[in-house]
This record gives sequence, C-alpha cells and structure tokens, in this order.
Amino acid sequence: MGAARRWPVISALGVVQILAWGSSFYLPAVLAGPIAENTGWPLAWVVGGLSVGLLVAAFVSPRVGLAINRYGGRPVLALAALLLAAGLAALGFAPTLPVYLAGWLLIGLGMGCGLYDPAFATLGRLYGAEARPAITTLTLWGGFASTVCWPLSAYLVAHLGWRGACFAYTGLHLLVTLPLVLVMIPHAPALPPITEPRPGSAGPLSAWERRVFIIFAGVLVLGSAILAMVSVHLLALLQARGVALTAAVSYGTLIGPSQVGARLLEMAGKGRHHPLWTLTAAASLLVVGLVLLAFKQPGLGLALVIYGGGNGIFSIARGTVPLALFGADRYAPLVGRLARPGLISLALTPLVGTVVLTHGGAEALWWVLLALAVVNLGFVAALWRLR
Repeated sequence: MGAARRWPVISALGVVQILAWGSSFYLPAVLAGPIAENTGWPLAWVVGGLSVGLLVAAFVSPRVGLAINRYGGRPVLALAALLLAAGLAALGFAPTLPVYLAGWLLIGLGMGCGLYDPAFATLGRLYGAEARPAITTLTLWGGFASTVCWPLSAYLVAHLGWRGACFAYTGLHLLVTLPLVLVMIPHAPALPPITEPRPGSAGPLSAWERRVFIIFAGVLVLGSAILAMVSVHLLALLQARGVALTAAVSYGTLIGPSQVGARLLEMAGKGRHHPLWTLTAAASLLVVGLVLLAFKQPGLGLALVIYGGGNGIFSIARGTVPLALFGADRYAPLVGRLARPGLISLALTPLVGTVVLTHGGAEALWWVLLALAVVNLGFVAALWRLR
C-alpha cells in the first residue's frame, strides 16, 4: 500500500488513539477529584481504578496480539471501542465503589485491545516490514491525547458533571471511534504460508531471540516505571525543591511538547537508521535529563525538555525495535507478549514511588529514577551486543 493511501488509515488510528488514551489512562487526572468529592469514595480507590484497568490490560495483551495476528486489527480495535464505551457507561451509572471498579475492569479490557500496542500490531499486520514510518506517525498523533482530552474532560465536568463526562466519552466511542475503525481500517492481508523455518518467521523463539526478548522486556518495564513515577509524582518532586505549585504545573507542561518535538525529529529521519539507535537516543536522553534533575543542576526547564524528548521517542522505539529484531511475521503476537510486563509496571510503580517519597523523601525518589534510567541504558547496550 502506497504512502499516500496509508495516511487515511494512520489518521483514523490517530484519532482512535487520542480518544482511547484520553478516556482511560488520562481520565483520572481530571475526574478523580470530582468523583471523590461527589461520592465520598476514598481518592486512593478512585485513582486505583486505573491500576485495576492496567492490570486487566496486561493480563489480556498476549491474547490480543495473537488475535490481531490471526484476524487483523480491525475487529480487535472495534471490540476495544465497545468495551471502552461499556466501561465508561458503567462508571457514569456507578452507584457504589465496587460498581465503579467493575467499570474499570471493562475499561481495562478495552485498553488491552485498543492502546498503542494493539495499534502497532495492527499496522504491522497491514504493512509488514514497511510499518515503521506508520508506527512513528501514529505516536505523533498519540502525543496529543492529554493535550486534547484533559481540556475536553475539564469542560465536560464543568458543564455535565463527572457522570455526564463519562457518558459523553461513551458516545464518542460509539459515534466516532467505532465508525472510524469499521470504515477506515482495512482488513488485514492473509498470512503467508510457512513452508520452512526461517529467521524472523512464525514459530518458537530461538535461544538468541529469547535473550533479546527478555532484555527488551526489561527495557519496557524500566521505561514504563520511569514514565509512571514521573507522571504521578512530578509536581510533588518539584514542590519539594521549593518550586511553587503554579510554576511546577508550568514546568510539567514542557514535557508534552518536547515529546512531540522529538517524534517530529525522528520522523524527519525517514527511517534511515536502525530502530536501536532510536532506543539508544531515548535511553540516553532519559539519563541526561534525570542526571540534571537528581544533581540539582540549573535549568530545570531544559532538564524536563530533555527528559520529555527521551520519553517521546521511547514510544516509537517500543513499536519499531521488535519489528526490526524479530521480523514482521511474528510482530503482532510478540508485541502482545511484550505489552504485559510494561503494563504491569505502569500499574504498580506509582505505588513504589509513593513509598519511596513517603519514607525517603523527594531526593531519594530522584536517585531511584536515575538508577532505573542508568540500568535501562545498560539493557540497551546489551541489545546492541546481542544484535
């Protein structure tokens, strides 16, 4: 499929990603406070719904990858829209905390079927070894999820209340996301018959591939841990440095644009370099940014921009490195398997960060983050040696 014919597909998937992320992962940032205030439910449990959803997504991810490999991404992404709609409707109707958490179980199933990894697998099934530019472009769309949905969620809460906001997102999935998937995402081509084993073909992983798989899974776990802890605790970390809340929020807004800017630079390279270079750049930028933050160097904004740039292209690497290392034939099921440890890390490490922050203070958490980033860079170096 030519590049011109791919743009409608990628653009449709981009809108799907914005709404999927915005109505799931980014939802509690705006709705958790109003929900707790209105219902009296403990804020920790209200926010904990997201962790429940992420753990459910981790549980189903390997099966989702196998389903996309067999049937293509179109039916799986359509199911994701329906599950997200059902889960958000359950939140909106929830009379009690257990029903609210049950809604997050449905949202978690939708996240497992509809966030980045299933979208990457969908593009891998559609375009095979040539999917890298499409994956890179899709992450650019996804970078706007919080930019679009945080203000949208705030507007909906202000005018409709938090329950009305959930119902509005339900309608968006049924009226926008689902039709986009059914109309714009083509059926996946038939899988080629495997006549004899070959490198990168479907089948069990070799001993070398298993080592690569385990190390790359470690990269995803540590990258997700850093992302989760910084996302949840950044304002507290900055305020512990004496930064006022309003200034801390302003500094935090630098991360989003820097992620998008780094992805644009990656796109400008047009895939001329191996994806491991992208992963190396991402891991290195995370280390540099966290070194500046941990050692209290001047230029707080610059440090956060560097960190954001690394985080931005890390999202690209998580989709393109497996394609380059394992080939297109097994891409969808392997991406599904790789998603599980990263999602578990995303769900649980904010709690770890809370424990470190409570018992060791902000400085201890900065050093933990830096240590994770350095170990992650070591894992990337190990991938180069194995390659």
